[in-house]
Amino acid sequence: MKFLFDLGGVFFDWDPIHFYKKKFTCEKELKFFLTNVCNQEWNIKQDAGRSIKEAELELINNFPKYESYIRLYYTNHHSMIRGVFPETISALKKLNLNNYPCYVLSNWSSETFIGITDKYYFLKIFSGILISGDVGLIKPDPEIYKLAIKKFSLVPKNTVFIDDKLENIKAADELGFQTIHFMNPKEINNRISFFLE
Repeated sequence: MKFLFDLGGVFFDWDPIHFYKKKFTCEKELKFFLTNVCNQEWNIKQDAGRSIKEAELELINNFPKYESYIRLYYTNHHSMIRGVFPETISALKKLNLNNYPCYVLSNWSSETFIGITDKYYFLKIFSGILISGDVGLIKPDPEIYKLAIKKFSLVPKNTVFIDDKLENIKAADELGFQTIHFMNPKEINNRISFFLE
């Protein structure tokens, strides 16, 4: 069995609110900003390969009032990581010690992923990492899963895909992967053990 992991939400507790709640004094304005300005629909385009420069210009043209806040988003992207989930890291280490190959398939901007593997040692345990921003594809597009299959020599029925987004799990299911919908880090060791030979 091989294991294919997502990163954000599975290993990393990442959320822009961790950073911006320190920048806005008005909770209503904070909610507006993260819902309508620097929202997930905008951020995912950078995960798919759009440059940060282009992304910032788009929003600044539409929301000039928030220019300074928009420019803070990617310069402080790593500060949006509140921490990591030790339970998932523990599970990864156990799999590695028992010679189960582990890989990454993550929606992440290639620009903001720079330096992450040096900052977080556990990423060096993986046998391979595929970042969406590097290839111009994002989950749940089946093509990025097919790219991972080819790149890592995966057989879907013999590979467990782990992700916190249900739409990504459903896409993996359709391609024949074994799947774990990650919802609680405290359950991950037990859920993985179900698949171990």
